[in-house]
Amino acid sequence: MSNLDGCQIPCLPNISEGMIRSDDQPIKLRIKRMLAKPWNYYVKKYLKQFQKSSLRRHAVSSPPQSASVTGVPMPKLAHGDWVRVRSIEEIQATLDDWKELKGCGFLANMWQYCGTSQRVLVSMQRFLDERDYKVKKCKGIILLEGVMCEGTPVFGQCDRRCHFFWREEWLEKIPAPDIPDTAAAALDK
Repeated sequence: MSNLDGCQIPCLPNISEGMIRSDDQPIKLRIKRMLAKPWNYYVKKYLKQFQKSSLRRHAVSSPPQSASVTGVPMPKLAHGDWVRVRSIEEIQATLDDWKELKGCGFLANMWQYCGTSQRVLVSMQRFLDERDYKVKKCKGIILLEGVMCEGTPVFGQCDRRCHFFWREEWLEKIPAPDIPDTAAAALDK
């Protein structure tokens, strides 16, 4: 633990000043916060497994999760590509009962970006899962420039500004917009 090689994640417990007090929060919100971890890591996992096994037994098909919403394979997205976030209806058609596609959740704060044009920051290959501090491989996950989480309805504001994870299926590649040369140069930096 003494040789961190530039990563601050192992230090997080040491650099915090403690937990935010939630005594002044309504009882309903305090209960939601208290149950969030067991719900997300244990209960939800078993409910999903139960749902999958019961769907298999009854031979009910799950929502379409093809390479793209339109059925046409999407070109791979890379840094600097411009995309349009698909409409609410198109994205909802890809989500299961848990508001997820291939395990990637579509959060409430992400709906505001539907129909907007955004620029790709990176097509992810791996990420650090802070729940178990393991680096995990992934494909089809995109980060968009400047599109970040500012907190959740249950936990409130958060200043960390984590990038939202976007599935490729929720994005449509578009031609680069006409931007004056000085603005384009600033975006590339």
